Amino acid sequence: MVNGQFGSPLSLSLWLFLFGSRGNVVEKKILYVYSLFLKLIQPTHVSFNLRTLHPGNEIILFYHAYENYMKHAFPHDELKPLTKSFTDSLSELGNLKLQHLPRNYNGSALTLIESLSSLVIMGNNTEFERAVTWLSENLTFNIDARINLFECNIRVLGGLISAHILATDSTNRLVQGCYKNQLLNLAEDLGRRFLPAFDTPTGLPYAWVNLKYGVMEDETPETSTSGCGSLILEMGALSRLTGDPRYESAALRALRKLWSMRSSLNLLGTTLDVTTGEWIEYSSGIGAGVDSFYEYLCKAYILFGKEDYWRMFHSAYLAVQKYFRHGPWYHEADMRTGKATYWQLTSLQAFWPGLQVLVGDIGAANSSHREFFYVWKKFGVIPERYLLDHQMLHPTEKYYPLRPELAESTFYLYQATKDPWYIQVGESIVNSLNLYTKVKGGFASVRDVTTMQLEDHQHSFFLAETCKYLYLLFDDSFLVDRNYIFTTEGHPLPILSSWHERLPAAYIPTNWTYAKSEQQTRRASAMSLQVCPAIALRSGYGVQQVESACHIPDSRADHRCFGDEECGIDSSTCRRRSCSMAGYCGLWIQ
Repeated sequence: MVNGQFGSPLSLSLWLFLFGSRGNVVEKKILYVYSLFLKLIQPTHVSFNLRTLHPGNEIILFYHAYENYMKHAFPHDELKPLTKSFTDSLSELGNLKLQHLPRNYNGSALTLIESLSSLVIMGNNTEFERAVTWLSENLTFNIDARINLFECNIRVLGGLISAHILATDSTNRLVQGCYKNQLLNLAEDLGRRFLPAFDTPTGLPYAWVNLKYGVMEDETPETSTSGCGSLILEMGALSRLTGDPRYESAALRALRKLWSMRSSLNLLGTTLDVTTGEWIEYSSGIGAGVDSFYEYLCKAYILFGKEDYWRMFHSAYLAVQKYFRHGPWYHEADMRTGKATYWQLTSLQAFWPGLQVLVGDIGAANSSHREFFYVWKKFGVIPERYLLDHQMLHPTEKYYPLRPELAESTFYLYQATKDPWYIQVGESIVNSLNLYTKVKGGFASVRDVTTMQLEDHQHSFFLAETCKYLYLLFDDSFLVDRNYIFTTEGHPLPILSSWHERLPAAYIPTNWTYAKSEQQTRRASAMSLQVCPAIALRSGYGVQQVESACHIPDSRADHRCFGDEECGIDSSTCRRRSCSMAGYCGLWIQ
């Protein structure tokens, strides 16, 4: 933010000026990543006409879901569209065994909170103001309810913080004088109620906390990697907005402790004990239980500019590419050995191409995205779990709960490439949602993708994410002259210079990952921190050697080897290199 206003996309040289001292421009890797991010998400000023390209179905999706929620479920948490009733599900999120459910809990308008940023993005400031007014006057967190820290953080805290920022930005969306930081006050109250969860010997938070009484005496110490490693965006933003460092400090301490538990391969497991700091489940991948951990390392670096986030993400991303990737797919592996454990696709993995867009690995993102869309087309929607080694559905996890991840990655890839094929993908997703999940009372989850039997549940993330990303795919006007990072729940947070740290001048020009040509500046992947001999870009200035995001160098500089484990991953094809009988690493197996 410059002079209290949201900054429009700026040139790299100007950002160098803003971040560096006058007369002494400080070259930082963060500025390259930031400029790459802006280039990828900056909307086209000559965009498709929404009504010509698409008959507004993505808007109808949202309002059919929203209006039925408001009519049949509000102020309870979520809509049951088949019976046109409601569920107070905040305490049920992540609670598969439905343990310790509150007796007198009557909802916290969860879906309304999740819809706030979507209302703004779709230009409905009138309904946004009405929702803000109601929440300001009625919402309270002084309730005897045991909630999942991760879910409540991304859905409620993130929704309130994002809406507060949107309510106070320079566009004056609300009637002047009617908003006095009520949403921020609610967010701060909620953040304070989170803090007891972090009171552990390790600093890793409990997965569950009672909003009124804190952590229960017999609370389980088991949590997931994403559960304690995906809090930094919302809690960091809360600290920046309130000036209270406790929220960001607690989340950062947990993140650093989690990173210290990685294996020698830079891999992490899926579940752990917050009191002992020991792993419970050593197998992990990029799906459930781990997914947003990777996402938040990258996005925290973009949002806050802290070098630690980039170091962690860089190492983690390379480890994922080396040990999890198999062609366009990603299997799971043991964090200790790197050996494959489960060959399966999960619907949550579909976020990964969108994350790869943010780091500039467009080719790999496109490759994986097409495989996910193939599965979508095969079943009509994307099943929760698909067994890659058997090319069959998981026998019990055959459901589709209106998840947004494929739509999210489609949005990012279209922003990066402007390839109209992604518009066709978006149309296919919209058509499938209308065909298989739309009912008179809203949108219902799919219980079984083989029969399209429906389940009586419309998740709040359908309005926060699925509808939002589909809308932005066809109409990105909200993003014009604005720069945002979207949280894992789809809530936008602005990228502000005042939130970035001023880093020391620790990088020299040779660390920068771009090659100049006479026609244009060609930037390689943001992961490029080393020179790789496998790719050479010829230009009027000679040959610039760069490295792709999937590159893993061979163990030895002369490429000699005694076994496959000493060979890396090729930068030009993203294929695993192997050791030949003559003792050299290369692409010997076709």
